[in-house]
Amino acid sequence: MNNTIDTVVIVVFSAFVLAIGLLFARTGRNLKSFFAGGEAVPWFIGGLSLFMSFFSAGTFVAWGSIAYKHGWVAITIQWTMCIGALVTGLFLAPYWKRTGALTAAEFIRERLGLSVQKTYIFIFTLVSVFIKGSVLYPVARLVSVSLDLPLVPCTIGLGLFMIAYTAVGGLWAVMVTDILQFVVLCAAVFILLPLSFDRVGGWDGFVKNVPDDFFNLLNGEYTIGFVLAFIIYHICYIGGNWTMVQRYTSVDSEKSARKVAFLFAGLYLISPVIWMFPPMIYKAINPSLTGLDTENAYLMICKLVLPPGLLGLMLTGMYFSTSASANTALNVVSAVFTNDIYKGMVNPGASDKQLIRVARGSSWFFGLGMIGIALMVPAAGGIVEVVLSISAISGGPLLAPPLWALFSKRLTSKVTLWVTGIGLTVNLFFKILAPLFLDFKLSRGMENIVGVGLPLLLLLAYELWARSKDATAQEFLTYQVTREQKRIHNLIEATPEEALEIRRQNRFGLQVIAGALLFTALILFVLSTFTTSGAGITATIAGVILIATLIPYSASRKIILDSNIEQSKEIINPDHR
Repeated sequence: MNNTIDTVVIVVFSAFVLAIGLLFARTGRNLKSFFAGGEAVPWFIGGLSLFMSFFSAGTFVAWGSIAYKHGWVAITIQWTMCIGALVTGLFLAPYWKRTGALTAAEFIRERLGLSVQKTYIFIFTLVSVFIKGSVLYPVARLVSVSLDLPLVPCTIGLGLFMIAYTAVGGLWAVMVTDILQFVVLCAAVFILLPLSFDRVGGWDGFVKNVPDDFFNLLNGEYTIGFVLAFIIYHICYIGGNWTMVQRYTSVDSEKSARKVAFLFAGLYLISPVIWMFPPMIYKAINPSLTGLDTENAYLMICKLVLPPGLLGLMLTGMYFSTSASANTALNVVSAVFTNDIYKGMVNPGASDKQLIRVARGSSWFFGLGMIGIALMVPAAGGIVEVVLSISAISGGPLLAPPLWALFSKRLTSKVTLWVTGIGLTVNLFFKILAPLFLDFKLSRGMENIVGVGLPLLLLLAYELWARSKDATAQEFLTYQVTREQKRIHNLIEATPEEALEIRRQNRFGLQVIAGALLFTALILFVLSTFTTSGAGITATIAGVILIATLIPYSASRKIILDSNIEQSKEIINPDHR
């Protein structure tokens, strides 16, 4: 393998991504523009960004490991994300937009009180840093093994780069690079898939060399109980995780918020089938991987079938997908710290310039924490164990109560804290103390059933009790007043100048996306001219991306810049009128 060509591809794309972040350095005038895109982000941009925010190299390493060992069940598990997004689009996303909050933490403070917000901020920040730090590890491992680079310096270097453009450019920088990352990753996988089938001898050669149960919907420890619990978990996660909520609140309307979730659902219906076949095919080629080595299945098939240059493209896609996931979390954690801690508790009178400075500084602080976590993942048992364990422990207790509060007028701050505390305590007991002192460990399925089911049962029990007493939470009555005051304040504060800046920022973002797609198409055309295999499919995909450039470019031309807000409308889609 020619490491030089692959390294050049990675460096060129990385430099281009960093340049995009620098382009947005001056577009963040205030918190709304820096963290929410002026609440006028095009829904299709928000949907693609949401998809990439959910994606990472952990998808290839963790789910790729499951696909290699157990087959189709890896696709079944990921389809639970599609179901979660459909439910979110139908019921949850429009409610988040309706709250008028910049962040989920802001809604929690207004609806459930400051004490609940402080508790949730601490837990959410801790969990986000752990989860997103853990997904940095697998991509650093992939790059280090593929290019013969030391793991620790590779992890640190990739992590620092990941932080840089988020701290500089804010939400639009994250979303624009999300789109670029989506395109690069899709291009790489669509090149990898036919080459993998060709190596194994086509569909017949694949099927006859894998276990008989390889195409079962359920397999191994991933039972029907696990899948049902995962569906509930992903309803809570996609509908309530703070990084996801930011995508619903940053668009222009409740209808657009629904479309963001529905686009995510559509992508997760199709993409798992495409993503998971390469490690499944590698099972037919080399069935000897065991233990943590199964996490390398995706890398092994890439190294086996991809020629120099295209392997670099695949590694770039894996790294970019990880940075997309981690950067979204980083952007939201920074938003919560800046908006809800610094501005809300420390310095309410801070100027926009001060807030942007704090936002960028906190992005670096939390990003360095993620790098530290990534360096500790191998000692924790690998990426599959870390991600699934943290999700099982924290998902239900942290996400279910705020979602319940979107619809319930009876839930109080005291009950919220009790539900969260009991849920976390029980989950930690079964995960850590029970195996240690009682020699008892829950299965994967039961971990998720208990983790998600217990908080929901507690919330339902309280809701039924409060309804029998016809009780309404005082926090809900206060929230109604606060929300109306905020709506009036936002109408008063909305100026023609601010509206013009938002339109200008969104137009610029769409133009940068068009330029990024054009750049990607040109790189692929260049790679297709000297690659030793896959030249035709590479050139075809480059042509498709080139045509796709017209979509954001056309959308940018429809955004009319006029200083008179009464005569100027932002037209991103025909429904927004």
